[in-house]
Amino acid sequence: MNLPSLRAVSLVAVSFLFAAGLTGCNDEVSSDEQARRAYLGLDKSVEKSLQLGFAGFNAATSANIPAQTANGDASGTLTITGQVDQGSSSNKGMRLRVGMATYSDGEVTPAENEKPVEIAYQTVTDTTMQPELTLSLRNIPNGTFTGTLVGTFQMDGDLEGEVTLNLTMSGQIEDDGTGKVRRKAGSTTITGTAKSGGDGEYQVNVTL
Repeated sequence: MNLPSLRAVSLVAVSFLFAAGLTGCNDEVSSDEQARRAYLGLDKSVEKSLQLGFAGFNAATSANIPAQTANGDASGTLTITGQVDQGSSSNKGMRLRVGMATYSDGEVTPAENEKPVEIAYQTVTDTTMQPELTLSLRNIPNGTFTGTLVGTFQMDGDLEGEVTLNLTMSGQIEDDGTGKVRRKAGSTTITGTAKSGGDGEYQVNVTL
């Protein structure tokens, strides 16, 4: 499934202090800088998850949406499953799960003159324990949506351990011209935190 990237990203970190010896190491996330890098590897997947969620909404013929899957740019898969409200109301909710299997969008460069890092992400296979993507759509099709993405991802590669996202999102929705609903590009704001297993924290501020 082709998922075009329609975004302007502004990422704000709690701290950009570079811990000596961090680049290329396989240490568990334990600092703000490591938490920042852990999020950067997931950044594209947030937009992909939203796109897949809306695809599932449009394809649903019952409360359970058809599983929607996309490949990582470098490896692995991202799969969205879950439920959507039924009925004729113009306001509906989606309760989705985000599953990853050795998912990676390839190398990311944290900042100029810093060595690229590559991280693969994994979630548990039990969908009831996977990260939760909750979306609330209002005034479908030309209205607004709000949502959250909360959960923990396992990491392997240039960083190992866990990273936990706690994100809040809001934006506009629109008719795609065929009677289906899509997220209006450039209208979505995402804020929140990416945290390590210790005290590392990264403040996320993204516009899609």
